[in-house]
Amino acid sequence: MAQLTPTERRRFNQEPIEQVDYHLDLEYTVDAHRLNRLDVITPRGAGSPAPVYIYFHGGGWTSGDKSTLTKYCASQAANGFVVVNANYRMATRFHMRHMLEDAAAVVEWVANEIAAYGGDPDRIVVGGDSAGGQIAALLAAARDNRELADHYRLAPHQSGRLRGVVLHCSAVDFSVIFERGFILSLAFVRMLLPKRARRLPLAQAARYLSPIEWLSTSFPPVFVTTSEQDPFYRANLNFIARLRSRGVPVDALVYDRSARNTRHTWQQNYRYPESQEVYRRLQAFVSRVTETPVGVVPPEAFAHPRG
Repeated sequence: MAQLTPTERRRFNQEPIEQVDYHLDLEYTVDAHRLNRLDVITPRGAGSPAPVYIYFHGGGWTSGDKSTLTKYCASQAANGFVVVNANYRMATRFHMRHMLEDAAAVVEWVANEIAAYGGDPDRIVVGGDSAGGQIAALLAAARDNRELADHYRLAPHQSGRLRGVVLHCSAVDFSVIFERGFILSLAFVRMLLPKRARRLPLAQAARYLSPIEWLSTSFPPVFVTTSEQDPFYRANLNFIARLRSRGVPVDALVYDRSARNTRHTWQQNYRYPESQEVYRRLQAFVSRVTETPVGVVPPEAFAHPRG
């Protein structure tokens, strides 16, 4: 497991939430790598099976750990969700196929095991921040796209139970990385590719990394949060526009530059009022998409004056 400093742990996880139960470091694959672990955080006293929210941390595909997201995930569990907080294999030793394989394995584990923790395996929402959001969105896109699923060797059933996607400051449009002066270099794109794909022109190979390239009318409803202080701000605006052009229900919370506490992945820090607004909107989104029969959530249900 990635090593975090005590300062990092304290920053995100002060004042632990006590009205939830923590089931930590559960293996989700056979012959698991040390990073193939997840936490399940459950609300106490829940009645009927609860919606399940699966979360993948960010960290530029090379770093990060689920432990920094414990407070964030517990905040959602305290409002009635069963939350799965997952680690996954990362670059540079591994590449995107391994990350997608792990994400699909988490969904499969949830489908088979989450009922024992009070979760409903037929009401799953996936989400993530930054690189974790890219993984969640790409997994959702592969759900009904044979070319993308085959590229990552994913079985169709491995992502077929998704009811919604939550994206915080996520890397969902790789075209911005090719623009002059972008914060990430093209070396990040190469790093995510298997060796065989590195023989292709880089822009062509990057298509398989970029969720925006794989959106269809059957993509699940989406909740996007970003701000003008986020380096992936335009990528997220492009993604929102593409979703809406496909008729996909989307709720967007976009802060302008004047919002003080909205730097990249601010949503992790529960102290910010902007984060608390994200949590309120997220809880409403998850409730809405998991309580409505699949395929009948109209786009107008997601209209919001601040989105």
